Amino acid sequence: MESGAIEIAVYPDGRLSWPNHTVRCALGRGGIRADKREGDGATPVGRFPLRRVLWRADRLERPDSGLPTQPIAPDDGWCDAPEDPAYNQPVTRPHPTSHESLWREDGVYDVIVVMGHNDDPVVAGFGSAVFLHVARPDWQPTAGCVALPLDDLLALLKDCGPGSALTVPDPSAQNPA
Repeated sequence: MESGAIEIAVYPDGRLSWPNHTVRCALGRGGIRADKREGDGATPVGRFPLRRVLWRADRLERPDSGLPTQPIAPDDGWCDAPEDPAYNQPVTRPHPTSHESLWREDGVYDVIVVMGHNDDPVVAGFGSAVFLHVARPDWQPTAGCVALPLDDLLALLKDCGPGSALTVPDPSAQNPA
């Protein structure tokens, strides 16, 4: 059965939910910000379509998802240099400007969901490499991404298909109850 579009919600208290599920998540060390900037460590506010899933085929089976999937190669990177024309896009390593390696030893990028943050169009300095990925076992904050334990991330991906999106609300716009 093909998965369909779902809406995923992230909450400032470190919860992520989708239909019939709520799990703990890790957020950026800089909190949640509507004015996301490169290097601030913040998880950006917004509604982000889920573009595709990248995974370490040497460590895991292909994730079961209705989203497009692609294995990560050892020379895959993601440009985080605002002055580079490839900013907030995949690059092949070595790359002449600043970039992240997607082939990591710590396991947090064993599964990466590329979110539609600052990609249509890309604006230099508005943040790069904002992913949904695997959480560290100690729940250490991310550099601006949203992170889930591997089992929860794989369960979420089973329910995702084209049109699925993740929403991070602006905490400053919340009405106190």
